[in-house]
Amino acid sequence: MNFEFTEEQLMIRDAARDFAQRELLPGVIERDDKATYPTEQVKRLGELGFLGMLVGLEYDGGGMDTISYVLAMEEISKVDSSVSVIMSVNNSLVCWGVEKYGTEAQKQKYLKPMARGEKIGAFLLSEPEAGSDATSQRTTAVDMGDHYLVNGTKNWITNGKSASTYIVMAQTHSELKHKGINVLIVDAKSEGISVGPHENKMGMRASDTCSVMFNNVKVPKENRLGEEGFGFKLAMKSLEGGRIGIASQALGIASGAYELALKYAQERKAFGKEIIQHQAIAFKLADMAVEIEAARFFCLKAAWLKDQGKPYGHASAMAKLYAAETAMKVTTEAVQIHGGYGYVKEYHVERLMRDAKLTQIYEGTSEIQKIVISRGLIA
Repeated sequence: MNFEFTEEQLMIRDAARDFAQRELLPGVIERDDKATYPTEQVKRLGELGFLGMLVGLEYDGGGMDTISYVLAMEEISKVDSSVSVIMSVNNSLVCWGVEKYGTEAQKQKYLKPMARGEKIGAFLLSEPEAGSDATSQRTTAVDMGDHYLVNGTKNWITNGKSASTYIVMAQTHSELKHKGINVLIVDAKSEGISVGPHENKMGMRASDTCSVMFNNVKVPKENRLGEEGFGFKLAMKSLEGGRIGIASQALGIASGAYELALKYAQERKAFGKEIIQHQAIAFKLADMAVEIEAARFFCLKAAWLKDQGKPYGHASAMAKLYAAETAMKVTTEAVQIHGGYGYVKEYHVERLMRDAKLTQIYEGTSEIQKIVISRGLIA
């Protein structure tokens, strides 16, 4: 067991921290308030290599390990999880699948620009009636010989408006149920695609979330990702890695709120002394520190397993479950420690609390993670 980070991993962490503090922190409250997409910040994210950090060097990515990814996600999420979710989706759900299962032509055409951050991808799985039950795909991809004809609606799509490339799950053989689902790489500008309005969300308001509708969209056969009927398995494999990203995001939200609460408790006085000197506050901070450290080790273990080529789905579900629950608890306590100041936007913690809630919901709710974990115990 080695608890030390390499020099390269620490450099990546520090670069992410510097980017977050210098370029994300200014304006983060305004972007959240107005639900403004962070166009310039995402551009810089790509220029710094964070949008394709897990992609191999041969496809213009950073060639970095998953532990570095966890460290970078934590630092960026401390400040702006609307930006970190864009980074997570592009790395974990979109680029990973294309690199792992795509043809060489698909990698050259679609993966390289996304790895360089010149283009952004979106992962289209959820539907109006297919959230936690991802097997119930209503979007269809009818085999027309040399192409598929896609019809349907996808919901809650991160990067839905800003993406150039869609990774779309669609049912081709309904009689085979989930074994009849295919994954298609779709150009977001294809004829027949329409995008709904930006969702007015409680948290992560600056991230681009919307519905995407398909009306007789022609997708060439060569754009199928993986073998015929492999779509559901590919989606589940993608989510295993995606959960490491969201767990790291939740960890960052929690640690960001904790750092703000600790600083405030050392400065704010009540009854003649700093409130950290009062046991009620000190014990809250102690509990927060313990839970954050535990969440961090969950994330790093899952990342290490992935880097070692070992099965990591069980570990990533544990990390996602624990980190998300920790984020919700820690941010709520951070607001409490701030008192009335915690309830106003200027002090950041109320935004972090709103952002934390989504980590319990997307890429598999906390309840779904318990199903994944319990099935792993039985196996």
